[in-house]
This record gives sequence, C-alpha cells and structure tokens, in this order.
Amino acid sequence: MEEVKLLNAIINTAIDGIITIDYRGNIESMNPAALKIFGYADADVFGKNISVLMPEPDKSAHDGYLHRYQSTGEKKIIGIGREVLGLKKDGSTFPFRLAVSEVEYENRKIYTGFIHDLSKEKAAENSLKEYTEVLEERIKERTSILQTLVNELEKAKEDVSLSLEKEKELNQLKTRFVSMASHEFRTPLSSVQLSASLIEKYAEKPDMTNIIKHTGKIKNSVGQLTGILNDFLSLEKLEAGKIRAEFQEFDVVKFSEDIIEEMQMVAKQNQIIVYQHTGMSSVINSDAALMKNSVINLISNAIKYSGENTFIEFNSELSQSVFTITVKDNGIGIPQEEQKNLFEPFFRAHNIGNIPGTGLGLNIVKRYVELMGGTVICNSAQDKGTTFTLTFKH
Repeated sequence: MEEVKLLNAIINTAIDGIITIDYRGNIESMNPAALKIFGYADADVFGKNISVLMPEPDKSAHDGYLHRYQSTGEKKIIGIGREVLGLKKDGSTFPFRLAVSEVEYENRKIYTGFIHDLSKEKAAENSLKEYTEVLEERIKERTSILQTLVNELEKAKEDVSLSLEKEKELNQLKTRFVSMASHEFRTPLSSVQLSASLIEKYAEKPDMTNIIKHTGKIKNSVGQLTGILNDFLSLEKLEAGKIRAEFQEFDVVKFSEDIIEEMQMVAKQNQIIVYQHTGMSSVINSDAALMKNSVINLISNAIKYSGENTFIEFNSELSQSVFTITVKDNGIGIPQEEQKNLFEPFFRAHNIGNIPGTGLGLNIVKRYVELMGGTVICNSAQDKGTTFTLTFKH
C-alpha cells in the first residue's frame, strides 16, 4: 500500500505529463501536469478517446494505428518515442515529445504516454533563428560600410600618389588597417559562431542558463563589431569634413551623470566610476554629441585598460574662462617612448596584450575636441595609470 501511495505521489507531482489509455484508446487517467498542459479538468477527458488531444491528421489516424498495432505488432511510437503536436482545450496546438509504453495490468493491456512539452525549447530555437538572421543582416550591412571605407582609403591613396613620402605613409596605414581589421573582426565572429553552436546544443536539454549566457556573448560580440565599424564611420566622416561642431547650452552635471549610468553597466567587476564637478555653475556652451563621444571613449579606455576592483575618476571643472574635463585611471599606462604616436590613427601601444581595439578612438577624440575649440593632453606612465585632460576656453 505504501508503494502505491509513493507511486501516486510521484505521478501527481511529476513535471511531465503522464496519460494512460485502455486498449480501445479511451483515456483512463491524466496526471495534474498533463491536465495543465492540455488545459482540461479531469472530468472533461475521462473516458474520452485519446484523439481528443490530437489535431488532424493524427486525430483521424490514431484509432487505425492502435488497431493495426494490436493486430500486427507494428510499432510506430510504442517503445520508440517521437515529436508530435498536441491539441489543447482552447484549440491551440503545441509541440511535445511523446514516449509510449505498453503495460500488462490485471489481465489487460494499458498504454502509458509520457509527455514533455517542447514549447519553450521551440520558442528558444525560433528566437535564436530570428536573432541569427538579424545578426547576419547586420554583418552584411556593416561589411558594406567597411568596404566603402576601404574604397575611400584607396581613393585617398590615388590622390596623394604624387608625393612619394605620402604614398609610403598611406601604404603603412593600409597595412596596419588590414592587420587590425582582420584580427578585430575574427575574434568576435568566432565567438558568435561558437556561441550559436553551443546554444543549439543547450536548447536540446534545455539549458536556459547556458543559452542566456551564450546569447549574451553573441550580443557582446555584435557590440564589439558595431563599435569597430562606428570608429571607421566616424573616421571617414572626419576625413571628408562632414562633421562640424553644433554649439548649444547644456547642463554638464546632468550630461555627466547620464554617461556614468551608461558606462557603469559595462564596467568590470567592482570597477567604480567616481564623478565630481567643481564650479559655481554647471551650464556650458558646446557640442553635447561630440563631447559625449569623446568622454565615453576615454572612460571606455579607462575601463578596458584597468583591472577589476579599481576606481576611475571623472571630473569636470568650470571657471570663469575655462572648462576642463579629466578622466583618470590606475591601469596599465602608456610607455613614455610611445606617447608621441598616441593620437595617430590605428596606433596601439605594445603593452596592450590581447585587449581588443581599433587604435582609432584617441585620434577621433583629439579631432572632436579640436572641432569644439579645445585641446587634449595625456599624462601617463607604464603600470601607473593614465590621465586625460580636455580643456576648453569660453
């Protein structure tokens, strides 16, 4: 008796649905999970043919299959299992994995079906497929932008072909560009490919924790690619003279607090961005978009080149004639002998290791700051951190 109670308790608390039918296909029992999955109460289905839970064409074919099996012993599901569609009480259908076993009980045959709802897994698969399609389309679009930039660089090479020294410099620039682009694109694309493959694997279990983990990696990789392409696009616009400063008044404290909120989300573990403003007023007249791009670039570098459990200082100061922004970190620093090349396009110091980047960010910052009538100064020492200071007269 205790064993019967234990068995009933297991069946009644099982996550998957369990259904039993007699030799005619009539429902004898459905556990709570099965009733919930199909949306029925026990009284609604007891004694009814199991086909009530099936959409066409399975509904019409089921009785024939059952009779054929009882006559010939030919198995299609019993002892094998397969993926089928179920019909809920409200008329909607859903996918589930069905395993059927045959049981001899009290001189009669009973068929037991074990039902595992695949709705979430299928939704995850569809979501992944849609996301992959969107990702592929974005990569195509960004690749087109990159190709446009490459074409512009080739045109620039032709324009300066009369100067041997300029042509030599351009060839060097192209070599660094191709090397950097091939490396920086390969890493996130490999991560996307690996994560997509792993998501397919985890979707079979399903393992939503790992699915979410690798979906996040795909998003991060797409973010890296977007950042690289945005740098290329900004450089192209600067070279073409398409960017001009648009001055307007704005509150630098509110401006800075919004940036901190955004950047703190991408900071490393226990990296804290500390902001302080000094001055009787906080309203300045400048280009908020160019200023934001410059500050975000500097804070991103501070995050990237500093370790976990560190502070990043971000200060603004407004006096009667000068507005100053400083971004200070305690990261790897910049070797003294390489600082003369710091603002050149595609330049990256030798001590960065495997930290990703395009080498365009500081070049873009310098040019944006100059468009706003300001100057940028770097004070750094290897292994002792870096401070960038932006100064604007008003």
